[in-house]
Amino acid sequence: MPARPSTLANLRRGGIISSVEIVAAIDAYMRDPAAGPYRFPSGHSLDLAEIVSAMPALHRVERAGPQEKTFRNGLATALMAAHPTPP
Repeated sequence: MPARPSTLANLRRGGIISSVEIVAAIDAYMRDPAAGPYRFPSGHSLDLAEIVSAMPALHRVERAGPQEKTFRNGLATALMAAHPTPP
């Protein structure tokens, strides 16, 4: 049976992707949600816009203003469970 692709959380625990890189990915999405997949320095990539569109709960939270932190936290949680495309 083939191994399942690693989640972003697994890659973070393994030191392949750092917390700083995850924050940078979220920052990039916040600046331009239509920018396309984010490529981490390790070569792994994730389409943050696709993740957001698949999470109805994130649609109800404002991306700017007082609720931005709530949106960012929800997005970070969703990213940690995501399976990045390997390099």
